[in-house]
Amino acid sequence: MFVDSHCHLDRLDLSAHDGDLGAALAAARARDVRQFLAIAVTLDEVPGIAEIARAHDDVVISAGVHPLHGVAREPEVSDIVECAERYAAVAIGETGLDYHYLDKTPEKVPSRERQLERFRRHLVAARELELPVIIHTREAREDTLALIRDEVDPAVGGVLHCFTEDLDMAREAVRHGFYVSLSGIVTFRNAGAIRELARRIPLDRLLIETDSPYLAPVPHRGKPNEPQWVVEVAEAIAAERGISVDEVAMQTTANFYRLFRAAAPEAPAEVRQSLAQAGLI
Repeated sequence: MFVDSHCHLDRLDLSAHDGDLGAALAAARARDVRQFLAIAVTLDEVPGIAEIARAHDDVVISAGVHPLHGVAREPEVSDIVECAERYAAVAIGETGLDYHYLDKTPEKVPSRERQLERFRRHLVAARELELPVIIHTREAREDTLALIRDEVDPAVGGVLHCFTEDLDMAREAVRHGFYVSLSGIVTFRNAGAIRELARRIPLDRLLIETDSPYLAPVPHRGKPNEPQWVVEVAEAIAAERGISVDEVAMQTTANFYRLFRAAAPEAPAEVRQSLAQAGLI
């Protein structure tokens, strides 16, 4: 089975499925995608994705505020904790730092200082709840790693999602208990550096994701992305590593449940049995 470890189910373009989210998820299940982690970008969106999770046993959710998203009031640590607990989130995020637009459109994105404080609050909330953190990082290497070192319990860790930075950053994060997630970017023609990551990051530290509806992989590039295409991400990683797609699927699925332990009770019965035998649940 495959796991889409990062998808925005409340933001999917469902025109290919007659507006039916259930049909989009069914299309993914038909390709053996058996678990979905629906990601929040604001706390206000969490109730909506929690409704999706209640309607679909194979969907779990996160709670957090994206670093680039403007909010009327910055959430306190207590706000993040309360939201995550109320809606049974299995992770905090996505959160993090994104400095890409600070010089380009500073009036449209939170300032560096605001991003740093927001990120820190999410990390404190994650530590308080003993939940992994889902990190979006772009052109903010040193600040991201510094806050991980200062605020994250390595025994709980987290994931650098849709990772596009360098191997040294990935290795440093892995040393601090993190996983690295690759998206459809690994299939892009000009993404040689990402394919190198696919070859060199230890397989037991890799996750796969779609980040749908964004970043559709080849051969679907240019279309709205959807969870079923996480299989193409796994296929690309398998090709780069010279191993079978089954091996990528099995290892990244085990990695997912090892990191997101609160999601393990929602795993298919046969997966729960394997996880129990491995001492993961």
